[in-house]
Amino acid sequence: MLLPTFEMSSAYAAQRVYASYSALERSISVTALEEFVRTGAVDESLAVYAEYLKPAQLQELRRMLQSPIKANAVAVSQFLYTPQGEFLLRRLGEVIKTESRQEKPGFHALRSALILAAAEEGGLTLLGLLREYPGASIHIDLARTLGIASELEKMVSDTEKAITAVSQKAKTEAAIEQPSFLSAKLPDFRRKGKFATSKQTYKLLDAVRNRFLLTEVYIPSGIEKVPVIVISHGVGTDSSNFEYLGSHLASHGFAVIVPNHPGSDTKQLSSLMKGSANEVAEPSEFYNRPLDIKFVLDELQQRNKSTFRGRLNFDEVGVFGQSFGGYTGLALAGAQINFGQLEKDCKPKALTETWNVSLLLQCRALELRKFGPLVSYDLHDKRIKAVIAVNPITSSIFGETGLNNIKIPVMIVASSDDTVAPALYEQILPFSWIGNQQKYLAVMQGATHFSAIGEGKNDANQIGLPSDIAGDDPAQVRKYLNSLSLPFFQSHVAGMTKYAPYLNAAYAKAISTQPLGLNLIQSLTSTELAQAFNGELKQIKQP
Repeated sequence: MLLPTFEMSSAYAAQRVYASYSALERSISVTALEEFVRTGAVDESLAVYAEYLKPAQLQELRRMLQSPIKANAVAVSQFLYTPQGEFLLRRLGEVIKTESRQEKPGFHALRSALILAAAEEGGLTLLGLLREYPGASIHIDLARTLGIASELEKMVSDTEKAITAVSQKAKTEAAIEQPSFLSAKLPDFRRKGKFATSKQTYKLLDAVRNRFLLTEVYIPSGIEKVPVIVISHGVGTDSSNFEYLGSHLASHGFAVIVPNHPGSDTKQLSSLMKGSANEVAEPSEFYNRPLDIKFVLDELQQRNKSTFRGRLNFDEVGVFGQSFGGYTGLALAGAQINFGQLEKDCKPKALTETWNVSLLLQCRALELRKFGPLVSYDLHDKRIKAVIAVNPITSSIFGETGLNNIKIPVMIVASSDDTVAPALYEQILPFSWIGNQQKYLAVMQGATHFSAIGEGKNDANQIGLPSDIAGDDPAQVRKYLNSLSLPFFQSHVAGMTKYAPYLNAAYAKAISTQPLGLNLIQSLTSTELAQAFNGELKQIKQP
């Protein structure tokens, strides 16, 4: 498999677009579309369509042509060479075709155009895609394109409604909790703690699963017994991306263990980019990742008396996970893979209608059934006392039934601009399903799926995270996570109840700063969420 070059000459780019609407098909120059976007001017070729389209549809077309998606050429390329990316390409290929209208050339042309358009200065837009499309002309089904735009707009609108509901609930909770929060005199958790820290790297081999687990451990000095926090990174990242959190927690008195998951880390991503792998993560990672954590805890617990002189308290363990790491933490907390929900949500028709990219990954878990009784899918670890899951995938892999198995304190963190694991479908609605009363939902307004990821080690295996997909202020997001994780783990792992006043909407309001706001709530029922959708929760479904 070869990855595309980003140096294709614009001389081969499309110059004319053949747009079909009902029985009508006329040629429109790309130049005319550019002028339409720039000034709103409708030339003769566009005027024909204006007779069929309502004024609102015409404005929707103009908005759709120029609305950018937070993307990056490298990230787009890596995704489009996965089975999930190729699935979406085939969907788009039914709407956008080459002059010959043959499927295979159109598939490759569309992939090339998407990558080149993502590299444009203004970001990935439909107009950019048309501009970069190889060949003299391109055929586009205008009616279906407008339909896709409507679906995506509904996803954005529904997410905004849900976030508004969370914000209103936060205001109500903050008003109640303000007095107790103001009376608490605890340190500023955004600042580094008082303990000096050291970091050691351990090479652990799980011979049974043939998994080499390079693991970093942060230890605070001057404490005889310390609670343990495990950090599980997401797909395409590694332990170095969460050094900011590991060192912060350690400076406040926690031992922090950060393993590298070999099947879905930066090396796997690098292999994908080089063409030596065709998966960002194999389906087996759905059980291998939690088993990685279990093995590392077992191994380090055995070494505790000798290597760590008995200082690590494995009766007090918490987990922090981001993205696929969020899934990992929830599985360890007791959430079970829900094959019934997956079978329902992963039917071909459902997949051809969804724009929730994470669902395509979740559906890969259905392949685990091939392993039959060889693998136990009860991944719960009783040593885990509390979990923070940032941008987790949950809706189908766990569903309501799977999430209701969580009996320990859990914090779900969502990002409003998450286009990978959309906040409404993967975090906000699933939060309302969790019956456990010790739960929290934090929503970061303006953050993306990648905002929580810190700077990596910047070596040959680490692919840099472009600023345009990290959100408006990723440094602020990391401060929020430092500030939320400390009182959460102090309260629910270390058992220090004096930190409880910091786990509420009033605290989040106090540390929230623009342009990236923060809301934290402790409850959100399905009924309360339904009120944002005119009382009909059934309206909230996968986009």
